[in-house]
Amino acid sequence: MAAARRLGPVNTYAIAALLAPVSDSLLSRLRARINRGDSWLTYDLGQLLADDGLADDAIEELETRLLSADAGLEATEFLSERLRTRVRQGKVRDEQQLRDALRAAVEELLAPCARPLVIEHALRPFVILMVGVNGVGKTTTVGKLAQRLARDGHSLLLAAGDTFRAAAADQLRVWAQRAGAELVAQPAGADSAAVIHDALAAAKARNVDVVLADTAGRLHTQGHLMEELKKVQRVIRKFDPSAPHEVLLVLDATTGANALAQAAEFHKALGLTGLVLTKLDGTAKGGTLLAVARKLALPIRYIGIGEGADDLLPFDAAAFAQALLS
Repeated sequence: MAAARRLGPVNTYAIAALLAPVSDSLLSRLRARINRGDSWLTYDLGQLLADDGLADDAIEELETRLLSADAGLEATEFLSERLRTRVRQGKVRDEQQLRDALRAAVEELLAPCARPLVIEHALRPFVILMVGVNGVGKTTTVGKLAQRLARDGHSLLLAAGDTFRAAAADQLRVWAQRAGAELVAQPAGADSAAVIHDALAAAKARNVDVVLADTAGRLHTQGHLMEELKKVQRVIRKFDPSAPHEVLLVLDATTGANALAQAAEFHKALGLTGLVLTKLDGTAKGGTLLAVARKLALPIRYIGIGEGADDLLPFDAAAFAQALLS
């Protein structure tokens, strides 16, 4: 009982994630997209073994691989220490045991961040504000999330808050039609905060469950544009002091260490409630996800593994670890 009392909420999440079964279909999709053959972490694992266990420089080699894949210092230290513990316990003597030890360590690191998005029905409209830098796939992510929420039975209204990019509203209109959702948009150059305010008013009048608000991409280093985003958040809070109920940052996993800097600055400015990592099927090695999870411990709501509407998946720590280390 004493041990149970010492468990904080993060450890509780970790234990729940470690015990949860992994869907075979989810695992197979992840393997096909993020681990084509041996991954950057698992290639030539047998070469790291000596007759009596790990070779002397094996952990150093794994640390080099992690750092080269943008896993960051904190995540690298966490994983190497977990591996050293297994070695000291005599639990790593062959390649399969090494693979199992790495998988368990990766899963333990990621498990506290595997917290799914929950739509609170008492909060209507439930407001999700989507933010991020240019080119990360933010508007596409809004559309994919709209389709996912629509399949779950939620009524939706999309707010075309990206009034800077001329094609953004048209792109969002297509996604809204696919999801059977309503759309509120204004001409290019309109005030983003005004568009989103109109969307909230329309959603309340029509008793809509969820508002998904897109915003224009902006670099986290552009102070005046970040202030614009804070204005959007203030306008939303004037409409409903509890909103936005989710502030989701979309990160491109191929950007490596820069994704961590983006997340830190957006979190400082807006108080993020979750992350969406896209393009994990591209040149990303998955290390960015490890770095962000260890450094910021923010919930990773979804990952993107392709262009299709069904390629936005709820993040599953166990499935990701197995796909990476299988």
